[in-house]
Amino acid sequence: MPIRIAAIGLTHNHIYGQVDCLLREGAELVAFWEPEEAVAVPFAETYPQARRGADRDAILEDTSIQMVLTSAVPADRAEIAIAAMRHGKDVMSDKPGMTTLQQLHAVKKTVAETGRIFSVCYSEHFETRSTVKAGDLVRAGAIGEVVHIVGLGPHRLNNGARAPYFFDRPRYGGILCDIGSHQCEQFLFFSGTLEARVLSATVANRGHPQYPGLQDVGDMHLWTPRTSGYVRLDWFTPDGLGTWGDGRLTILGTEGYIELRKYVDIAGRPGKDHLFLVDGKGTHYIDCSSVELTYGRQLLADVRDRTETAMSQAHCFKAMELALAAQELAERGTEWQQ
Repeated sequence: MPIRIAAIGLTHNHIYGQVDCLLREGAELVAFWEPEEAVAVPFAETYPQARRGADRDAILEDTSIQMVLTSAVPADRAEIAIAAMRHGKDVMSDKPGMTTLQQLHAVKKTVAETGRIFSVCYSEHFETRSTVKAGDLVRAGAIGEVVHIVGLGPHRLNNGARAPYFFDRPRYGGILCDIGSHQCEQFLFFSGTLEARVLSATVANRGHPQYPGLQDVGDMHLWTPRTSGYVRLDWFTPDGLGTWGDGRLTILGTEGYIELRKYVDIAGRPGKDHLFLVDGKGTHYIDCSSVELTYGRQLLADVRDRTETAMSQAHCFKAMELALAAQELAERGTEWQQ
């Protein structure tokens, strides 16, 4: 029998990617709840098979639904996830999964008490073919032991097209918590350890005084016993670029390095998912267009089998812990002590 899924809170359009990655693996979308008409109507038109619930309780109390997906306002995601887990359902959240360390603690507590799965869809890894391929290469020893990682996450602001919450710091969680959580997850993955911490972090509003709640640039320095890393996030992608951001990842190893141009190769090859490998034999370009994306299939298997093949629960939580710790360090000058 297919896994029956539903969506609660559709504020960010990442919900379409979340749903699609499970539908293509055989899940069945049966219901959704969203109070905003402008958000709910296009979702209903895209997925006519899903009934629109009168309220979210109708979904939470439906025992035939096994998983709830959410891309609600970031500050609301933890509460939705906790309610779903308390009703016996597993959860896939958009990133960030929560906006405060207190919310992280509450979600952890709920997972421990209910035995449910809480998964954050870190799409810059799990739904990006070049990142998946880079993981295969690193595991195969293509660049030796990983020693340093640089992650760049530029985005286009799209002034006038963002929902009001996006400019309200408590609601979106800050730039390091929000888009920085992608980079924290990848740093952990390629470092191969959860023994990690934040060494330094900064945030600022450099170019948008009309939006005092916006942080348009931020960075952080991350550490594990055998790797270090640097992350930069920003909202300064120029309108002249043909996509929303020139996302890049560079993985330095003892015997070579990998560079990903995830979404565009500026003035170069068309399309996305560009992977460059430099090793002792030369420089190589690898086409990632046929790389299999396994996160959705593995997550559905985890729901059926109560396993952790898509991503360990500890890894999911640690990535958010790093992002939240960096946010707190940048804003208050205090480091998170586990």
